[in-house]
Amino acid sequence: MARLKRPASSPRPPSNPANRAGRPFEGDAARLVVMGRIVGSFGVKGWLKVKPFSDRPGALADHDVWAVLTAGEWREMDLEDFEVHSKGPVAKLAGCEGREAADALKGAEVAVLREALAEAEEGSLYQVDLVGLEVVEEDGSLLGRVEGFFEAGDTSVMVVAGEGGRERLIPFVDDFVKSVDRDARRVTVDWKPDYDA
Repeated sequence: MARLKRPASSPRPPSNPANRAGRPFEGDAARLVVMGRIVGSFGVKGWLKVKPFSDRPGALADHDVWAVLTAGEWREMDLEDFEVHSKGPVAKLAGCEGREAADALKGAEVAVLREALAEAEEGSLYQVDLVGLEVVEEDGSLLGRVEGFFEAGDTSVMVVAGEGGRERLIPFVDDFVKSVDRDARRVTVDWKPDYDA
């Protein structure tokens, strides 16, 4: 079973609404793939400590522009510098000057557009690639379509929209998700009726 590429918690925008670095993100937010989270400041010159959600700590360095969830909205920020230290990656974003500005971004999610990413490696998937796929039981009965995902602890939960507005929340783990066929645009699950109770 493939593992999802977003082991993140729900977005937690920073508490300081005065932080307006960057420019408004004008693309389709549904096409963003969250790649990491800012976990605090690094030094006094506006550098940021970043927790990557990729197996490759330097993956975010491949992208010159980051979408950062700040003050409840996505903003584009240019990457000025990036280094991988022994305790993890650190980054310098344009417009983030000084420790106070960096601290204001603590907890902000960092994303890039799906189009900027290569195909997921063998055994991995991007959540955004599953949105819109049919979700069926192992006997072929249709439960609905993937509407999105959210995080519950360390587990991604698939939101499945069914007929009549019925919504199912299916943990994206091997016990429930049996296969993903992107060519057939189908996710097969083992989801018993009593799970909906």
